[in-house]
Amino acid sequence: MPPGKRVGYAVVGLGSISQVAVLPAFAHSEGSDLVAVVSGDRAKAEKLAQQFAARHVYSYREYPDCLKNPAVEAVYIATPPGEHEKYAVAAAKAGKHVLCEKPLAATVQQGRKMVDACRRSKVQFMTAYRKYFEPSTVTLKKMISKGDLGRIDMIHTLFGEFRPFGDNSPAWLFSRELCGGGPLMDLGVYCVNTCRWLVDEDPIAADATSWARDRRRYKEVEEGITFRLDFPSGLILQGTAAYSSVFSSFVHVHGEKGWAALSPAFAFEEERRLSGKIGGQWFENTFAPIDEFALELEAFANCIRECRKPEPDGAQGLRDLIIIDAIYSAAKKRGRVKIKYQ
Repeated sequence: MPPGKRVGYAVVGLGSISQVAVLPAFAHSEGSDLVAVVSGDRAKAEKLAQQFAARHVYSYREYPDCLKNPAVEAVYIATPPGEHEKYAVAAAKAGKHVLCEKPLAATVQQGRKMVDACRRSKVQFMTAYRKYFEPSTVTLKKMISKGDLGRIDMIHTLFGEFRPFGDNSPAWLFSRELCGGGPLMDLGVYCVNTCRWLVDEDPIAADATSWARDRRRYKEVEEGITFRLDFPSGLILQGTAAYSSVFSSFVHVHGEKGWAALSPAFAFEEERRLSGKIGGQWFENTFAPIDEFALELEAFANCIRECRKPEPDGAQGLRDLIIIDAIYSAAKKRGRVKIKYQ
């Protein structure tokens, strides 16, 4: 896009994901322009603004001034999930479009308020699920959609990281108020969203078991959780999210004609391998790392300029919160829970 037609963004929250992935992505997006950064740490904000060529710096207290800046058309919210609602709702009321990191919020109620605010203000609202644009996952979805694997009977998926007591993990990851939960919210949301997107179907029931071996760190949230989701077609999804294993992720899809495995599935800095067996024939493809965040920014900018609803929108992020809430309820109940979307 010509510079005058680029969408101007303010990035709100300058933690690890912003520094490592979001801010660098603007250099690779033709349709997006980094106008401002917003943080509680002024010195850090000024340093990053200079590094990534943002023209304006605001503190969290100055966020209303940021929203008055006519060059800011959209906000990218990358604060802890429990703070997403206040920044998203304020942006929507100011007529700014909203691109929000996953999970959409810390609770279903917060997510609903965000969706409602953006709908009332008629601004575009996108959940930052980068897998919708990443080539290996898109290839897997096309295989499933074309029927290459036949009827899908079972999906196994996992996303794990190792976060032992005493490491340098941010404290908000272990706060129920700020994160809404543990690895299920932080990592498992990818397992839930990606798999239901792959098959274009939503689960109707959940079962789950959670654990917390290290009570020094995992006082408020789970250390790990394994869950089962039942779908109307008869498909069963078996998933795990944990902070107690080495950094790893996969999606295994099993159908009547064949199977396919994507691993690593959710990391954005590693080469991916998509392999499997269909009709007795092996296949394997490799995909080099790509700037998924730039693809995400580009997709949202195009939706803004073309006045069309983004995919995935905020409603999809809310749907995942409802599913995750049912998984937590099932773990607490130690039994099957029906998922109610209304």
